Amino acid sequence: MKKDSRLVHAGRASDRYHGAVNVPVYHASTILHPSVAAMEEGGKTPFDGVRYGRFGTPTTFAFEDAIAAVEGGGKAIAVPSGLAAITASLMALLKSGDHLLMVDSAYFPTRKFCDSVLAGLGIATTYYDPAIGAGIAALMRPETKVVFVESPGSLTFEMQDIPAIAAAAHRGGARVVLDNTWGVLNFQPFAHGVDVSLQACTKYVVGHADAMLGAITCCDAALWLEVKASVAAFGHSVGAEELFLGLRGLRTLAVRLRHHAATALTLAQWLEQRPEVGRVLYPPLPADPGHALWRRDFSGACGLFGVVLARPYAKAAVDAMLDGYRHFNLGFSWGGYESLVIPTGGHSIVRTATAWDPPGPSLRFHAGLEDVDDLLADLDDGFRRLGAG
Repeated sequence: MKKDSRLVHAGRASDRYHGAVNVPVYHASTILHPSVAAMEEGGKTPFDGVRYGRFGTPTTFAFEDAIAAVEGGGKAIAVPSGLAAITASLMALLKSGDHLLMVDSAYFPTRKFCDSVLAGLGIATTYYDPAIGAGIAALMRPETKVVFVESPGSLTFEMQDIPAIAAAAHRGGARVVLDNTWGVLNFQPFAHGVDVSLQACTKYVVGHADAMLGAITCCDAALWLEVKASVAAFGHSVGAEELFLGLRGLRTLAVRLRHHAATALTLAQWLEQRPEVGRVLYPPLPADPGHALWRRDFSGACGLFGVVLARPYAKAAVDAMLDGYRHFNLGFSWGGYESLVIPTGGHSIVRTATAWDPPGPSLRFHAGLEDVDDLLADLDDGFRRLGAG
């Protein structure tokens, strides 16, 4: 079944729900058992069936089955947010004395978790150049248990050679964990050597900026059980409404992504020609340093990209440009139907293994589902405000 069809059918079983197209929303904490024997049998496999609401309901399992099918993995685990997917996976796979290799372009809350919680538990983190590729073998230690990748980075958009990194990591006995939120539907993690794939489903999977949701997908059942046991021990549980909204969003994900990506490419190409812009950070652009890797490994793109301005414009001028937008609203997150923008300079981008010193302020745009001509006009008006500042 091709991916567009998988999105429509994955996790659905209308015959179980009186013919309903969508899996019902199960609001449940206590689950009743018909006998002591049935209760005891359920306890032998506590995560595979409906035994207690925190472990999952039919709505949970439908969402997890659908995510696993879309990512091409073994089994998935629903968690309350993308950050929960990151932190829960790392806590499951690392213990005191272990070593983590973390990409230097990682999502900032990931870095904060490593430098605070993991450090406090005696887990060492080494940050590495996103472009390291097979060279990561030189950073492996006997105690290295996880290599974390994010391709592209969600602020600076460097692509990573995931197969080369995965091969080196596996030779050293480490597992590869990927933040696949940008890749979502267009990067098949397990075909490229990843062991655990994470998504902030808050973004494109939900797609409507109205639910917090994350997912952890594992390459096989044994690894899933290892991660699931840790997730359950920490008490992670997802609300029924959020799971339903995730399932709803999955059904239209393919068509939305194509629109987001087409709009983003048009905007990125237009921005490349502007004198105010020093560089557009978007791997689908032929001029992007990561374009060859993107063409090799990805089947498409999304609507998130970055812009570096050509010179050090005054903050007041940049603020005036951003404050006056009509369609690009100021807001964190991305992946919804709405267009967004945030400034990404200053403390937003922290690098310790590689330099990040752009010639001017940097911005991150999300291309929503508005008409592309309206978005272009909005950007054009913004540059007039920038020039007047």
